[in-house]
Amino acid sequence: MKVLAFLLSTSPSLYNFLTKGPHFLAPRISVSANFLGSQFKRPVLKPVELSVFAMATCVHTSRTETPPQTKPNKTQVDDCLFQNFVKYCRPNSADIVSCAPISEKRSNTLHMCAPTGLDDVNINHEEAVDNLWKLMKDEARSDIDEEPILSNYYFSSILLHDSMESALANHLAMKLSNSMLPSGTLYDLFVGLLTENQDIMRGVKDDLRAVKERDPACISYVHCFLNFKGYLACQAHRVAHKLWLRGRKILALLIQNRVSEVFAVDIHPGAKIGRGILLDHATGVVIGETAVIGDNVSILHNVTLGGTGKVSGDRHPKIGDGVLIGAGTCVLGNVRIEDGAKIGAGSVVLKQVPARTTAVGNPAKLIGGKENPTKLDKLPSLTMDHTSHISEWSDWVI
Repeated sequence: MKVLAFLLSTSPSLYNFLTKGPHFLAPRISVSANFLGSQFKRPVLKPVELSVFAMATCVHTSRTETPPQTKPNKTQVDDCLFQNFVKYCRPNSADIVSCAPISEKRSNTLHMCAPTGLDDVNINHEEAVDNLWKLMKDEARSDIDEEPILSNYYFSSILLHDSMESALANHLAMKLSNSMLPSGTLYDLFVGLLTENQDIMRGVKDDLRAVKERDPACISYVHCFLNFKGYLACQAHRVAHKLWLRGRKILALLIQNRVSEVFAVDIHPGAKIGRGILLDHATGVVIGETAVIGDNVSILHNVTLGGTGKVSGDRHPKIGDGVLIGAGTCVLGNVRIEDGAKIGAGSVVLKQVPARTTAVGNPAKLIGGKENPTKLDKLPSLTMDHTSHISEWSDWVI
């Protein structure tokens, strides 16, 4: 007992973990602590008044004493994970957002069954998200087995959350916060928007699958979710765009600025972006206010979808479904890139590009000529093929 009391008095991190960790929270709903207008209230975390004996009991109580779980093999796995977490976790930041329910209202939202009025499409979507979230948790556990020193990172980012909405809100909040913009404030805002708007979560899921399927450098879903800045920048934009549509433009522009600073991706919150988007590498991507991007589009780094600088109003490109835009490309003005088109790396596009054609060069020209351009038989954004038909227009070694 004396040893444990000494450790608690000399180790604030251990005390914080025991008193503020997910198993020892004493949330009490009080005046909302959010400053950005989220309808959710954050819990006031009051340390539990535990005696040394009570703390010792909490530390040494085995999870095997809990009631039987529905999955017979899950208890043993969780025991191992919990031991790894206690062994390797060294919390040292008071600003880490808890995954405890923000309020009774939010808790019900996350755990309630789908209303009977939802159609089969929505139900199937919820099942797909649940399955993807379970798979990501399995991947996180596997990564912990391979690299135990990352236990704290994976637990706080993935395993301690009960939903993808909560995990994404927390991860974005931690990435975009600074000394003047606390992560807790951003978390409240993000989790409220993500749980209220399932259209955003459909985009989140479709983008995740797109990256995994099209980028050979992506080794797992959880790898993309945590580490791919193009993916994270796109999801932050989805939140900012929703705020923009609601008239909260100052806040939307602030998020745009933080995303630009943190991820080096500058997407105006007014831009409309579809689902199944891959921003590969993403560094230097700039997308203007009135730009529109369709579904299943792949965009590489240093791409600009901008204006010409001579007009106002609707002045940015419109990108169709299934388009592939190569690295270093500039598409300028209110021009349309039709469905299934491909833009070669380093091109400057100033005019419309017909569907399923390839445009290359500065200024860009159609492969096969304007009158009879070569047609692509597959969607380039899915194949990610940057070199097809190259022999038809160039004998240079590229």
